Amino acid sequence: MAEISAQMVKELRESTGAGMMDCKNALKEVDGDFEKAIKYLREKGLTKAAKKADRLAAEGLVDVKVSADFKTATVSEINSETDFVAKNEQFIKLTKDTTTHIQSSNLQSTEELYSSTINGVKFEEYLKSQIATIGENLVVRRFATIKASEKGVVNGYIHSNGRVGVIIAAACDNEEAAKKLPDFLKQLCMHITAMKPSYLSYEDLDLGFIENEYKALVAELQKDNEERRRLGKIEHKIPEYASRKQLSDEIIKAKEEEIKAELKAQNKPEKIWANIIPGKINSFIADNSQLDSKLTLMGQFFVLDDKKTIEQVIEQKEKELGTKIKIVEFIRFEVGEGLEKKSEDFAAEVAAQMN
Repeated sequence: MAEISAQMVKELRESTGAGMMDCKNALKEVDGDFEKAIKYLREKGLTKAAKKADRLAAEGLVDVKVSADFKTATVSEINSETDFVAKNEQFIKLTKDTTTHIQSSNLQSTEELYSSTINGVKFEEYLKSQIATIGENLVVRRFATIKASEKGVVNGYIHSNGRVGVIIAAACDNEEAAKKLPDFLKQLCMHITAMKPSYLSYEDLDLGFIENEYKALVAELQKDNEERRRLGKIEHKIPEYASRKQLSDEIIKAKEEEIKAELKAQNKPEKIWANIIPGKINSFIADNSQLDSKLTLMGQFFVLDDKKTIEQVIEQKEKELGTKIKIVEFIRFEVGEGLEKKSEDFAAEVAAQMN
C-alpha cells in the first residue's frame, strides 16, 4: 500500500475539484496511482463537484408529483446555476426522479433526503454524480408534501415554464364528492400560480400586520390620488379598513343602519330595501378588504371569472356537488424565491479566481 501524502491529496483536489476526503479515499483505492484516482473520481461522479458547490444555484426547476388516487401531492425545487441547464433533459429527469423518490419514501426534510437511498446509492452521492455530469452546482433547495384526509383530495399544477408549481388539499363531507374535485382543484392551482396569494384567508392574517399594511395602503392610494387630481380623473375612495378581519358584526350592523337611513332619506320604498342592502353591504366589504384581495386566496377574484371571488366560486361548486368544500392548505413554489443571484462581470470573476 503506497503512502498517501497531503501533497498528493492536494494535487488531486486541485486537478479534479473533488472533496479532500474523496481524493484521499480515491488514492487509497488505487494505491496512489494519480491517473487511476482521477478515473475513479469521475466514475463516482465526484470530479469538480466540490468546486461547483460553492457557486450559487438560483435558477432551476420546480416539479410536482400527484399520486394516482389524488391523496398525496409533492412539490420540489431543485436549483441550478443557469437557465440553460434547467432545460437540460438530464436535469429535468433528475427533478422528476427526485420528486417521485421524496413522495414514495415519505421524506420530510432535506437532511432525510440526502441520507436516503435512491437507485441503490446514497442520495448525496447520486446528486454529486449528477453535478459532475451536468457540469453545474445543483441544490435540492426545498420540498413539501401534503396528504388528503379520508374524505379529502389533493391536486397540483406546474406552469409550462417549470418555474412555478402549486399543490393544494381540500376536504369534503363525503368521499364521492371528493372524487369529483381534482379538476376544480387544478383550476385553483392555476389561479394560485398566477395571482401569488400568501395566505389562505383573512382569518390567517395578524391584526398588527393588517394595521401596518392599512397605513401603507392608504399612503399608496393618497399618492395615486395626487396624480389623479392632476389628470382630472376620479379619485380612489380611501377605505376605513383593510381586511374583513377588522369588520366585526357591530361594524357591519352599523353600516346596514347607515344604508337604511340613506335609503329613507332618498324616499326609497321600504319594500325594495331588501334588494338593495345586500349589494351595498357587499360593496362596503369589498372596498374595506383590499388587503384580502391582494394576499389571501379566498379573497382574490378568480382568474377564470373575475366577477367572483374564490370564496364565491367554492360556494358555487358546493351547490353543484351538494357538499361542503374546505380548502385545507396550499403550497406555492417559485424558482429562486428569496435567493440573490451572484452578479460579477467576467473580469471580476477572473480576478476572484486568481486570488
